[in-house]
Amino acid sequence: MVQLKDDCFTAGDGLMPLAEGIALLADRLSPVTGIETVAIREAQGRVLAADVVAGRDVPPHDNSAVDGFAVFFDDLDGGGETRLRVTGRSAAGHPMGAPARRREAVRIFTGAPMPEGADTVFMQEDCRIDGDHVILPPGIKRGANRRFKGEDVKKGSTIIKRGKLLRPQEVGLAASVGCSELTVYQRLGVAVFSTGDEVFDPTDGTTGGGAAEGGIFDANRYTVMGLLEGLGCAVSDIGILPDDEAAIGKALAPAAAAHDLLVTSGGVSVGEEDHVKAAVEALGQLHFWRLAIKPGRPIALGRVGETTFVGLPGNPVAAMVTFMRIARPVVLLLSGRTDIEPPLYRLRADFAHNKKIGRREWLRARLVRDGRGELAAVKYPGGGSGILSSMVEADGLVELGEEQGSVNKGEMVDFLPFSEVSS
Repeated sequence: MVQLKDDCFTAGDGLMPLAEGIALLADRLSPVTGIETVAIREAQGRVLAADVVAGRDVPPHDNSAVDGFAVFFDDLDGGGETRLRVTGRSAAGHPMGAPARRREAVRIFTGAPMPEGADTVFMQEDCRIDGDHVILPPGIKRGANRRFKGEDVKKGSTIIKRGKLLRPQEVGLAASVGCSELTVYQRLGVAVFSTGDEVFDPTDGTTGGGAAEGGIFDANRYTVMGLLEGLGCAVSDIGILPDDEAAIGKALAPAAAAHDLLVTSGGVSVGEEDHVKAAVEALGQLHFWRLAIKPGRPIALGRVGETTFVGLPGNPVAAMVTFMRIARPVVLLLSGRTDIEPPLYRLRADFAHNKKIGRREWLRARLVRDGRGELAAVKYPGGGSGILSSMVEADGLVELGEEQGSVNKGEMVDFLPFSEVSS
């Protein structure tokens, strides 16, 4: 585990724009997990820890893009059909083994090596067979239907860079150059917990399926664990801790020693019943990041021992939104990822919204087709941070930057699909 600097999470006293906060995180955080080598079959969903350099060209030889006939372009009659004798055959995995000869054609199949000298391929459906000859139509271009050696990948080139999440396409590209295993970061170990004497676990059979008067079921812990697992983390569920500083500290110390990251939601403020703050500060450091955002409130970032701690807001929507836009970059940076900012997509707002300049705001929205058949965002009618059902109804978030004022219907806005922050 890499040791964090004491001032890693310090921030100014004033409200900070989101971009500035993300830049600070990117500058100060680095991977904290070890490195391991895994079989390529097990590499999907992992983070690459070393560049993949191609040890061969792909394709390894000039080859045909179609089934047909390989010829010398200079043998063709520019004004009419050309009749050539078919004297050779080249199939994928079974090259002809000899150079092509002028004024002759070679029967060739998709992926088969181009015979030496031949430079153009006719598609078989454009040709006519006449005994042991083929009749070729006019009008083809030199080099048609020929794929070149190294057209996809050049030997010696870096084809996947360190810090990249390995999706099926990256795994396939690595396999195409002969990689049987890849060097990856170990999965980030994350411990998740909740606190509060009023919080009950819906899976706890001792409660009889209910919660005490004034109690609530723990939604945030399950939401956060799902988000973390979507990012490839190895998640441990510590459960619900009581409103007792000593008990919280007793649970946090061993959890920090065994994990790379601790995450909770709620219970980290200055209220007399918020004991997490005192417990964390007794074991390490805690800083409140005052970001100019809505929904959300100060995000708690710090460390317990040498392990990063993230305290999310307690309201379910605020917890999810701040995880997606603030905690997610922390998780990715600690995991070794370099692509920490999700893409935003421009589309039309099918709503009007009043907004103050100077803060970043996220609106829950679903996508519809407008009268022109284009995608547009419809804002969820309720804006409360406790309405978790709104996240179920939404397809993503409309993100309004600090410089954005009120939105008029039909204006272009940035949209962040939930799918872009789930991996």
